[in-house]
Amino acid sequence: MEGIIIQHMNMTTTPYPAGAVQPATLDGVALLTHLGVIKIEGEDAAKFIHGQLTQDFSLLDLHTARLAAFCSPKGRMLASFIGFKRSNNEIWLICSRDILAPTLKRLSMFVMRAKARLSDVTPEYAIYGLAGNATKSIADSAYHTGVKVDFDTCTLVNLHPAGATPRQLWIAPLGEPLPDGADLALATWLWGDVRSGVATLTAPVVEAFVPQMLNYESVGGVNFKKGCYPGQEVVARSQFRGTLKRRAFVAHADVEMTPGLEIFSAVDNDQPVATVVQAAAAPSGGFDAIISGQLSAIEEGSLHLGSSGGANLQVLPLPYALLDDI
Repeated sequence: MEGIIIQHMNMTTTPYPAGAVQPATLDGVALLTHLGVIKIEGEDAAKFIHGQLTQDFSLLDLHTARLAAFCSPKGRMLASFIGFKRSNNEIWLICSRDILAPTLKRLSMFVMRAKARLSDVTPEYAIYGLAGNATKSIADSAYHTGVKVDFDTCTLVNLHPAGATPRQLWIAPLGEPLPDGADLALATWLWGDVRSGVATLTAPVVEAFVPQMLNYESVGGVNFKKGCYPGQEVVARSQFRGTLKRRAFVAHADVEMTPGLEIFSAVDNDQPVATVVQAAAAPSGGFDAIISGQLSAIEEGSLHLGSSGGANLQVLPLPYALLDDI
């Protein structure tokens, strides 16, 4: 198979390793115990969260979910969310459970006089991942990332696919019937998450990246036309002044990878050139990961885990095109 060109970036990645299981093997329903739910309710819910995240929630309708980041004043990501309106006065944010408590605490500091109440409702709900044949039809037969539908007390959201495999979130109160579909192991779902190329922030990499380092501007996670939010100036400057020098990629190694693991080039053991953001065991062996790395180092190749003499890392094709720098 020929190498796949990453759009707008004059560099080539190698194809997925021969014989490896492709994301199309994702098929079924997985209970996602690693995710939690923050609920924001009140007449100022949308206005409040609009001023905190990288996405526009003021104009968000009831049929769309959005990827968004919560940043520090320095533009570094503190959390990432799939966010949507459950009603005009109620917004839900789905995030990694390991950072939910500190994120909720920090967001709550900014409520002040806004008519908005924030709470952790994770114990009241079950979150499922649907993949492949287990996904449900929404409206027409076309699959559009970010489309959201409510079914009585349950919510269904289209996620970025893993390769060509569609994926959805199903959020339901505890006690509701399970979605139809074969059982899917959480480990396999997490691998599909990695293969989607869209990173979910977890504790080991909090404050490590501005959103563009994870390609968030290319996957609908940043709105450059909305008003101010914490870190907005840094995020905008990263986009509008000069070429972005660090991006996210999908990669494979024969050894275990974990978030926060540093990656080095073969010629320099002093400074890491990339970081593992998210990783999961690949069904065919080894590990796949989303990494964030310097473009120059990715282009040169010869990446190694932990040190310049560590295990080799193979960069794989991204499942989406990167946007041009503005």
